[in-house]
Amino acid sequence: MSNDDDKYATEHKVSDAPIKVLLVDDQPLLRMGFRLILEGEADLAVVGEASNGVEALTAVERLQPDVVLMDVRMPVMDGIEATAKITASATAARVIILTTFDLDEYAFAGLQAGASAFLLKDVAPAELVNAVHLVASGDAVVAPRVTQRLLENFVRSQPARPALPRDPLLDELTPRELEVAQSIAQGLSNAEIAHQLFLSEATVKTHVRRILTKLHLRDRVQVVVYAYETGMVTPSNPDY
Repeated sequence: MSNDDDKYATEHKVSDAPIKVLLVDDQPLLRMGFRLILEGEADLAVVGEASNGVEALTAVERLQPDVVLMDVRMPVMDGIEATAKITASATAARVIILTTFDLDEYAFAGLQAGASAFLLKDVAPAELVNAVHLVASGDAVVAPRVTQRLLENFVRSQPARPALPRDPLLDELTPRELEVAQSIAQGLSNAEIAHQLFLSEATVKTHVRRILTKLHLRDRVQVVVYAYETGMVTPSNPDY
């Protein structure tokens, strides 16, 4: 996570029960490394491991983790398909996609499939721990501006498509909620949205909850994906 994104992170609440994490990667050494990092935290518990998407689905159903660290390139079933199946199921588990490059097309596909965030595989230990906490909290997203850059680069790389018809769900949003949704898609934090729209942070949080409910989305990062897919926002000048 860049310094630009650090201020977005919010403090997580530590409950009596630890956050349960499932590790999914076909490289045992990588799983071991993540396990050593996460198990050094008192409020995190690695409850299981899987080496492919099929094993991941079974483990999620059996172990009910809070967060799944999901590799994308795996045998039998890749991480994208597994993520889509997990997020479409009744589980409350949230998925963090593990990628090799921060502008990897697989990262975008993972977000489309319902992942809450993505991380580079060489992530620093402190960033990994913080990411798990943030995603488990349900009201924050890892590196929003990196996510925005990923989406903008992906959209620019695609062939020009005809404009999609307006999603009827957007008509459910109030004008203020539409403003907040567009601000989320620009990578702004609640504090930044509050400052920009002259609202309190509590009011912004209320708007965010209503937006997620009305658009049938899981979290903030899905608002960003939705905004680019529906044309609510368009890529900005590439010279940023």
